[in-house]
Amino acid sequence: MSFINNLLPTLRREPVARNESNRSSGPVQKPVYRVHEAAEAYTLTVQLPGVAKGGVEITADDGEIRITGRRDWKRPEAWTTLHRESVDATYELVLTHDNAIDADKVAAELRDGVLTVTVPKAEAIKPRRITVA
Repeated sequence: MSFINNLLPTLRREPVARNESNRSSGPVQKPVYRVHEAAEAYTLTVQLPGVAKGGVEITADDGEIRITGRRDWKRPEAWTTLHRESVDATYELVLTHDNAIDADKVAAELRDGVLTVTVPKAEAIKPRRITVA
């Protein structure tokens, strides 16, 4: 079966605890994403606008890939805010699958607010070329 047919997005359902450090962050948001399949790997492209590299966490194990990101807007000290539409944000994407992946070789790159995660297929599910004798 294809990875994309078995990839099911889920969101954390419980409310996010509020405290002084995250009071304005709003609810956890599911980011916009795409999944592509090639012979060697799956590629996840996730939009995380305004999230710095240090604000992204990715885990891959037990049939689950979890991506979380946090965007924090720091107001410069001398500024007085007159109007604000952009807010701090917390993103979370949990993708479950039943495919064999090589979790030790998952790689990620964040560029211009777009996270690209390469998830290599395990050797057992890669297509094999058989030579006819």
